[in-house]
Amino acid sequence: MRSELRWAADRLVGGVRWYVRELMDESAYDRHVAHVRRDHPETEVPSRRDFERMRTDRQEADPRQGFRCC
Repeated sequence: MRSELRWAADRLVGGVRWYVRELMDESAYDRHVAHVRRDHPETEVPSRRDFERMRTDRQEADPRQGFRCC
């Protein structure tokens, strides 16, 4: 019984963690790395910092992406 509760709690925490990462778009870098490795293996994978800079620059350059107030 105890292990079943532990298993259920682990699944619940994992699900909440996944949901929050998707909601906050924290998983965008992970998806980008998977895409680059799968579709462009000869290309160097950018660091997370470089990826976030490219993403921010792209969002600020395109008014359809919304705006960043701060």
